[in-house]
Amino acid sequence: MKPHHIVTVRSVLIGLILIPVNAVWLILMEEFRYSGHPTTASLFFNVIFWIFLLMILNMALKRLSPKIALKQGELLTIYIMLAIASSISGHDALTSLPSALGHAFWFATPENEWKELFWQYIPSWLAVDDISVLRDYYQGESSLYKSYYIMKWLAPIGWWCLFYFAVLYVMLCINVIFRKQWTENEKLSYPIIQLPLEMTDDKRGKLFKSHLFWIGFIIASLIDLTNGLHYIFPMIPEIKVKQFDISYLFNEKPWNTIGWTPISFYPFAIGLCFFAPLDLLFSTWVFYLFGKAQRILGSVIGIQKIQGFPYYDQQVFGAAFGIFVVILWTNRRHLLQVLKSSLIMSKIDDSKEPIRYKSAVWGIIVGMLFILLFSVRAGMSAWVVPIYFFIYYMLWTTITRIRAQLGSPVHDFWSYTSGQTFGHPDMMMVSFFGTRRLGSGTLTMFSFFWWFNKGFRGHPAPHQLEGFKLAEQSDMENKRTFIAIIIATIAGIIACIWTMMHYSYKYGAPGVHYYGGVYFDSYLSRWLTHPESTDYPSIIAMVIGLSFAAFLSIMRMRFIGWQLHPVGYALSGSWTMNLVWFVFFIAWITKFAILKYGGLKAFRNAIPFFLGLILGEFIVGSLWTIIGVIFGIPTYAFWY
Repeated sequence: MKPHHIVTVRSVLIGLILIPVNAVWLILMEEFRYSGHPTTASLFFNVIFWIFLLMILNMALKRLSPKIALKQGELLTIYIMLAIASSISGHDALTSLPSALGHAFWFATPENEWKELFWQYIPSWLAVDDISVLRDYYQGESSLYKSYYIMKWLAPIGWWCLFYFAVLYVMLCINVIFRKQWTENEKLSYPIIQLPLEMTDDKRGKLFKSHLFWIGFIIASLIDLTNGLHYIFPMIPEIKVKQFDISYLFNEKPWNTIGWTPISFYPFAIGLCFFAPLDLLFSTWVFYLFGKAQRILGSVIGIQKIQGFPYYDQQVFGAAFGIFVVILWTNRRHLLQVLKSSLIMSKIDDSKEPIRYKSAVWGIIVGMLFILLFSVRAGMSAWVVPIYFFIYYMLWTTITRIRAQLGSPVHDFWSYTSGQTFGHPDMMMVSFFGTRRLGSGTLTMFSFFWWFNKGFRGHPAPHQLEGFKLAEQSDMENKRTFIAIIIATIAGIIACIWTMMHYSYKYGAPGVHYYGGVYFDSYLSRWLTHPESTDYPSIIAMVIGLSFAAFLSIMRMRFIGWQLHPVGYALSGSWTMNLVWFVFFIAWITKFAILKYGGLKAFRNAIPFFLGLILGEFIVGSLWTIIGVIFGIPTYAFWY
């Protein structure tokens, strides 16, 4: 059947109008106010809020004339475009770029000797070294709109944006290749998109007619309303749902080695977790405690003082790599057919794909060639670039698959422990090769690459694939959806850069020590002054993690009732998992009880309640952030 809810011109235009407005709201909220952080969770509450507003407007349009009202496919087109643009403007993406371009020069001092250490490795066409330009950028109370400022920023930012577009386009082509296998053949459930899909369903409209939905909506709304008022008027009692640390309860050895251990009751996270499989819910909180148990065991046997012990971050990275190997193995026939159809003109039906498989394969080849030339021209060793980006795309393919199959509300293969970060391609390569083999130019570029891979939380990759799934579910055209994603990517890059630069010159650049300081201060200086050799304990920990993930995968295939999921192990060590591990436990208990005592029918009947929890918190929570941005006052943030 021919798709009838096509991606219309007006839906794309509405998306283009909302993208810059959304960028201002999102960046002021996340970067300048450091609050809310919607892009650190799987489902972006700012995008859901926009769709909710459009649906209210659509109700009025239907009363005037049903013909001019937006259809589901159009609303979902706008959702896809805003999700893509938000991920680009999010906390772990392009917002960090401008600060990285000037950090090495603005914060250089005679004491840190950066000029002697690595200035010579920074290409002039990729950075801004003019102190007069940087002064107003970092200190604010000025304006971007001076020709001299614009000309100094234009070339470096232009090259980096072109590079970033190539990075995202390669990922989009990878998603095109996996789309049919994951969506149509394996029929993955895509739990994250259930709320936007149900909200915009104009055929059934069951969600907003459900009493359970409104009960969940009201509960979450009242919690956020009460806590928001408490934030402004402390005499109003608070309903504690945000994380609070319980490690103070364990103040004797060996229990005091567990470290920061918060528990939380985020309503939206409980709602999202309800759609994840039981074995993932169970595995995640179990393996989170498993990581804590390793610390306690280290204290018992007296090895907890070894730097890096128990190397749990390295373990979960190895697990992520193991999951990627399983993905390649289980999809090997499909991938082989795609390669044959692209290189030797073998027949494969790709007429319904967003672009032909041949175009996708050549898109990857040409995109990677550009990335290689860019990186080498910037100072990286040619042999490093393929390894670096193999790790990068491996991680994002794994995360995208996890999102499509299991729908975890958080998924950052990243941690920040004792002042150290781990989980990035550069960290892997330093552990394997040491700093001397990589070279000073490569290490310097690692610092400039920090901005687009620092958190592995908000990234367009999962939203690209979920956009194709939404297209399938709502009879949209994949080819037009692909074009809408490209348009949203370009518009999102422009909107993000303009917003960051405009408000940085007005208020002063936000988070400068985090964006540039983590790498230039904490890593690059140390690497160049104190070279590191191969880190064998980290490599061993990665191998252990990979082997354990492979073991868990084999056990799941051999034994139907096996509950320990390798994805739960891979996710358990991230920083964000600290915030929601207890939510996974609550959702597991709740879902287990519903299925055990009510069966599948009770589970389906309960779905609207948990969707209500998500939407209620998202709407009221969004309103608090908007009030804060408009009036310039601190307000309640329901997420961390």
